[in-house]
Amino acid sequence: MIWSNRRFLGHLNWPLAFLTFLLCVIGIVNLYSAGLSYDTKGTLPFYLKQCQWILIGSLLMICAVVTDYRLLVRYAYPLHALAVGLLLLVSLYGYATHGSQRWILIGGLCFQPSEVVKLTLILSLARYFSENYREEGYSLRELALPFIILVVPFLFILHQPDLGTALMLAIIFASFIFFVRMKWKDLLALASMGVMGLLVLWFFLKDYQKERVLTFFNPDRDPLGAGYHIIQSIIAVGSGGLVGKGFLKGTQTQLKFLPEQQTDFVFSVLAEEWGFVGGVTVIIVFIALLRYGFRITLNARDYQGTLVAFGITMLIFWSVFINIGMVLGLLPVVGIPLPFLSYGGSAVVAFLSAMGLLLNVDLRRFALHG
Repeated sequence: MIWSNRRFLGHLNWPLAFLTFLLCVIGIVNLYSAGLSYDTKGTLPFYLKQCQWILIGSLLMICAVVTDYRLLVRYAYPLHALAVGLLLLVSLYGYATHGSQRWILIGGLCFQPSEVVKLTLILSLARYFSENYREEGYSLRELALPFIILVVPFLFILHQPDLGTALMLAIIFASFIFFVRMKWKDLLALASMGVMGLLVLWFFLKDYQKERVLTFFNPDRDPLGAGYHIIQSIIAVGSGGLVGKGFLKGTQTQLKFLPEQQTDFVFSVLAEEWGFVGGVTVIIVFIALLRYGFRITLNARDYQGTLVAFGITMLIFWSVFINIGMVLGLLPVVGIPLPFLSYGGSAVVAFLSAMGLLLNVDLRRFALHG
């Protein structure tokens, strides 16, 4: 095993691991404030629940570090099939709340399989493109299998409904396509199909999802309904000013003007209490983490490692970009968590597992045995 190698601790990317857990600590502190005004009805508060999930995620992160990523890529298709099977189980017997059926109850804990699919999709695409390398670029016909790998979980997740996660799968897929390159005529054809797909997708969206998109262009269209989140989020961020109102002193936060502020809009809590300085500091930490991700992508030992590192880096990048854009009113509200900061057990476990894989790819540069 990799643990038997004495150079393991010396070669581990400690700065990347530190940045990951720094974001987790910031998230816990922020969740303490975000959940302070909530009556948890005798259950653990949000920040303590998040601590439990971070502990579970840390254990899986260690497992991801010590398990050769090439082994995971080899079994990527069965793992992806298993994840899709869990999505089928969710559609049949899943736990439903707030109009969505996305979770499986395991011993009193809610588990969201769609978060796992993000990782199995990355591993599956890494396997396909590493086994079917095309220096001249890919044709549409050669992308048939990757498209199937994407579209099956995409449709399951869209049906839950979970537009944000479904779109994230599509964005990860698109990122891979640009990275591995397509032939120009096929790329134009795919882009045309994508536009047509968005038009068709519109008719399958729930009414509240359509309203979110329309409200993005005009928040005042429904200020007490679909536009409420965006308006209150912008107020919270703007009221923070340069240095913020201070820890536990955010009025928008403590008076609960922003519903579900502990999940997708957790960045607005941070910006209100710590201001522009606090918000930019967190963004800089994310940029530093992404810089390591891109460096690992470029220096990976093999093409499989390059693809795995690229996929994980894109997962983090797009999650941060879309979530913060959403909070600032620059993008529609689609329900994508901020990595390591948003409350949500399945998401934080998935992100920590992903970071374990990224550390794994970096370690394998040193040709460790096992």
